Amino acid sequence: MEIKAIKFRKDGFYSQPFVFGGEEGVDLFNKNIRYRGSLQNYLIDTGSEVILVDTGLPAGTPEEVPDESSPAYTGKDICSYMEAFEALGYQPEQVTKILLTHRHADHSGELRSFPNAEIYVNADELTAQELQGLDRLVPVSFTDGAYYNFPKCQKIQDGIYFIKAKGHTNGNSIVVVEKDGLFYMIHGDITYVDEALYENKLSVVFDDLAAARETLNHVREFVSSHPTVYLSTHTPQGYENLEARRVMDLEHPVETIFDEIDFSKQEASGKYVCSICGFVYDPAEHDGVAFEDLPEDWRCPRCKQSKEKFNKA
Repeated sequence: MEIKAIKFRKDGFYSQPFVFGGEEGVDLFNKNIRYRGSLQNYLIDTGSEVILVDTGLPAGTPEEVPDESSPAYTGKDICSYMEAFEALGYQPEQVTKILLTHRHADHSGELRSFPNAEIYVNADELTAQELQGLDRLVPVSFTDGAYYNFPKCQKIQDGIYFIKAKGHTNGNSIVVVEKDGLFYMIHGDITYVDEALYENKLSVVFDDLAAARETLNHVREFVSSHPTVYLSTHTPQGYENLEARRVMDLEHPVETIFDEIDFSKQEASGKYVCSICGFVYDPAEHDGVAFEDLPEDWRCPRCKQSKEKFNKA
């Protein structure tokens, strides 16, 4: 069994208030401290099946143009998700299963590109806008009991478990792959950056704060008790952990270095992109109303996040 990273954006960032401020509030944290960001999802090759965990941003999603005040930036395109997938040597028809951690478009954006895949999704996520019109959904109700300290799981096959992990979204899930004595935890944005796992902090993006706290507690307890390789979507530490088979040690954080961005070189198109779900606000599709002129209480029509979560495109 092999696990591979599908890398499609690099050189992004997440501010400390964004990744740490979910419970205590953003004002307690330094907006000038940023952590490395990227975008990648993961592929599991069992030898007999090709299984995806999430499916990237939809083709054509414009790059964001951040400035000094941007709380999050998903990064520059390396290539599209599908180009990154095919660069690993696979064809879409080979994929038999997709395990969806949650609905946001950086995880669900190319579900329609895999004609033979069954899409396993937490049954609580079925009504999500991003999943409408799909006819290969397999609702998961987590009927296989506990997985160690996690209360509910569904066994996909030997060594692969789908785990209920509500909080970031109401249908959020985790995938754990057991391989060579290690536990590879592919998580649906339990944290955006590994620093938040070390520091025991929740991000500002959640559907249910109490559930997000409970899930993070379960994750930290599991990581403390089992040799776990922590595979994130939004930080290059995710694929670095995979490549090094690095086991998380909560008492000894891995040092990370952030390369500063020259914001003066950025050019904008007039469009804005939600850094959480990828929704594109194009004034041409909204009677010419500029994003800046929307009411301050306007929210993303897809994920309901506030205007401050949008970046210029």
